[in-house]
Amino acid sequence: MFNKDLFSGNGFISGGILNLTPRDAYYETKITNAILVDVREPNLTGYKKFDVPRIVYLPLSELENRIEILPADKPLIIADSAGLRSHEAMDILMKKGFTLIANLAGGIVEWEHDNLPLVIDNTERLDGSCMCQLRPRNK
Repeated sequence: MFNKDLFSGNGFISGGILNLTPRDAYYETKITNAILVDVREPNLTGYKKFDVPRIVYLPLSELENRIEILPADKPLIIADSAGLRSHEAMDILMKKGFTLIANLAGGIVEWEHDNLPLVIDNTERLDGSCMCQLRPRNK
């Protein structure tokens, strides 16, 4: 079970998971030293990255095998592209006993919509008509 008072009382519960809005998540990374854990796969992190002080890149496909790199005693905000795969990561972390965790609602899509800081590398921009067809642009 998560600690609902952890993130300054911010967030909302959906499906048994504590979710933070992008603005609340950004505040927590700046004020409470929460660590943002980006669970997007490597081909999705090159173009746009969250610009926060503390970030760990740990793809969902590697989470269970490398979970020990995450500090269980520090607040973690789990993020992805749109907030779906991060829910899977939250389930895994809760089953492993992590309680100082929250999901970033809407992922980097909503983060960008709220004009929060990003690091953008246009050389890593992707092309494709849907997620299943994404590939590097101009290559």
